[in-house]
Order: sequence, then structure tokens, then C-alpha cells
Amino acid sequence: MGPLFWFVAAASLALLELAAGELTLLMLGAGALTTAVVALAGLPLWAEVAVFVAASALFWCFLRPVLRRRMDQPMVLDDSPMALVGSRAEVVEDIVAGEGQVRFDGSLWSARSLDPGETIPAGSTVTVYDIDGPVAVVWKEP
Repeated sequence: MGPLFWFVAAASLALLELAAGELTLLMLGAGALTTAVVALAGLPLWAEVAVFVAASALFWCFLRPVLRRRMDQPMVLDDSPMALVGSRAEVVEDIVAGEGQVRFDGSLWSARSLDPGETIPAGSTVTVYDIDGPVAVVWKEP
């Protein structure tokens, strides 16, 4: 049939997969693409069809389950306080001797400096290093 037929078939199947979304047509398209590459060697028609069937079956049996598992995994939204680590905060009340307040994520948090001897003045920008219960452990931006 020739490589051009298989390339067109692969592209058509990939586009049809956009409507289906089940990965079936995509696996057939991958088989057609594999056949197109092999058909460049000038194989007879029966060999091209055999390559298409075998490649499609292999993609269906081995690649499709991996892709389905990956697609079916729920997207997880981390709403725990630890998700705030690494975010920037504004110092609202001076952090002196390990006590002060910062504002980030739309709320006020008690804060202490990562370095207990460091004083961080109000208005400074800090980065959240850790969350220790209700207290944000911060360090001053250089």
C-alpha cells in the first residue's frame, strides 16, 4: 500500500482519538505509524498488514494500560499547611526573640525566625521555611 497510506492512516486515527478519548484509536494510529516507517523498506502488502496488526496489538497490550493508569490517577490538591512551605510572606509585626507575625496566603500567622537571634523588622519579605503547628518558621530574604 505504501508508506504514504500508512502515514495518512496514522494521522487520521490520531485526530479521531481526540473525539473518542479511549486510547484505542491512538494505539491503532501508533501501529499505522510503525507500519509506515517499516513500509519505507518496500515490504509487500501482506507484510505491511502483518506489521500493522502486530504493532497495534503490542501497543494495545503494553502501552495502553500504562497510559490509562496514568490518566486515571486523581489530581491531588495539597491543602495542608505544609503546602505553604516555600511561599513568600510579609512581616506584619517585628519578629524578635522568635516571636512575631507574618501575612501570607491571605491570613495572619504567628512566626519565628529560623535563626533565633535574628530580628526581622515589619515590612520585610520572608520565605516560609517550615510550618511548626500554628507557627510559620521563616527566614529573611537577602
